[in-house]
Amino acid sequence: MNKFLLSILLITSSCTTGNLTVIADLPNSLKEVSAIETVANSELLWTIEDSGNKNNIYGLDLKGNIVKDIDISNSSNIDWEDLTSDKEGNLYIGDFGNNSKNRDDFTIYKVSDFSSNKTKAERINFVLPKKVKPKDFETFFLYNNYFYIFSKENKSSMLFKVPNTIGLHTATRIATFNLEGKNNKITSADISDDGKTVVLLNHDKLWKITGFKDGDFFEGNIEELPFNHNSQKEGVCFKDAKTVFITDEKTKGEGGNLYEFEL
Repeated sequence: MNKFLLSILLITSSCTTGNLTVIADLPNSLKEVSAIETVANSELLWTIEDSGNKNNIYGLDLKGNIVKDIDISNSSNIDWEDLTSDKEGNLYIGDFGNNSKNRDDFTIYKVSDFSSNKTKAERINFVLPKKVKPKDFETFFLYNNYFYIFSKENKSSMLFKVPNTIGLHTATRIATFNLEGKNNKITSADISDDGKTVVLLNHDKLWKITGFKDGDFFEGNIEELPFNHNSQKEGVCFKDAKTVFITDEKTKGEGGNLYEFEL
């Protein structure tokens, strides 16, 4: 476990960055889109809404239409924040939002059946290690059969890992890190299919991490890629090795889009 604070030197790209290409408008019925994810063996993009909304997953086409609407009947949406998936085509829902810092256990739902409009999920639960204060999470991805879960903090944040095994686990703290800059809260994350590139999302930028070994992501090369506008961006996933999809929430008549962004 790394107990030291990782001071991260961000390398600002010298080329023109920030050009988000709008692919589609998101449906008006989805008011608080909080994630986006591709799933093996599915042509759809999958999304969820966060706390106070339905315990449903939605499959979108590239025009932004809802093609599948699936009720996860044995779940509750306490605060769904992010999505990840595995190579077998399972989708995982991170129910670990904790803005009020009053939760002491968290749930990851595993969804395997996408054939009907109602299904059940398996549950992976975790608690934080002793002496670790309650954390708010919005971000995770699956790597080498572990979930890597990033806390959302104003200053220094923590990275934990939890095994992808049904049951209750105590999360392992991997690192404490500090993404320097005015806006450094991570709202979504993903790792490329080849496991060589990590992206971390913020409202006005994206951090691209490469050159790491195993799960020591913050020992790798970190590049800050600023966007050309600021909105409430809540979802990111890889389209291919060089391109990501990004979503934002609609606020004050702006946003509510599906974007592409070249790394």
